Amino acid sequence: MAKIGFIGMGNMGYAMLKGVLNVFEPSDIIFTCPDLDKCKRISDETGVKYAESNAECANNAQYIVLAVKPQVYSAVMKNIVNVIREDSVVISIAPGITIDSIKDNLGINTKVVRAMPNTPALVGEGMTGVSYNKDEFSFEQRDVVDRFFNSFGKVVYVDEKLMDVIVCASGSSPAYVYMFIEALADSAVKYGIKRDDAYKLVAQTVLGSAKMVLETNEHPGVLKDKVCSPGGTTIAGVAALEEHNFRNAVIKATDACYDKCHNIK
Repeated sequence: MAKIGFIGMGNMGYAMLKGVLNVFEPSDIIFTCPDLDKCKRISDETGVKYAESNAECANNAQYIVLAVKPQVYSAVMKNIVNVIREDSVVISIAPGITIDSIKDNLGINTKVVRAMPNTPALVGEGMTGVSYNKDEFSFEQRDVVDRFFNSFGKVVYVDEKLMDVIVCASGSSPAYVYMFIEALADSAVKYGIKRDDAYKLVAQTVLGSAKMVLETNEHPGVLKDKVCSPGGTTIAGVAALEEHNFRNAVIKATDACYDKCHNIK
């Protein structure tokens, strides 16, 4: 029997699988998805075996990762309800799907971990918010959960009531960062920088700026001020961003994301 089983192999499932292979052996993992050709391609690439059904995957793994969209959760849980065992641990990554709702479908004693990873997991730089009742889990199970999520990036453990906020802060927000990179690169191309160079300049700047926040522990506002010389070029750009409601646009995006999470059934 495998230790970890992935049900679903979309962008997020694949990203997590690639990270988990840094910590676990291919023989420790099994996966499934509806596209048999895709299963064969991923299996050939990674050496991980695939199952031909959700039930088969869940029956052959202790930790079952539900890496599917919220709209198919009900169908997937019906597929696996009869193969969930006492030692099974279900890991859910769907926004808006609560631990209690999963327990209602799979059994009140089912051990459930609710998480929200993000796609930078593909390059080992994911950020995952995780929530579960540690009192229900053995020390060994907690260790596996911790190793699983740390295999593809950083982890924060939060109360479940904050999971919708995690979706806003790190789950969906890579899309906004990519939009910022694209827009800033376009603005550089406008003034003559080659596009490949523009993407490299901007992406590395975003990476370095993020690393400064994480490693210096200084407030982002302080780090911003260190770039803004009095009467200089940077403060002129910052003023233009403020004039066009840059911060408010980001906050409104979070509001829209949060409302969508709350309305998922």
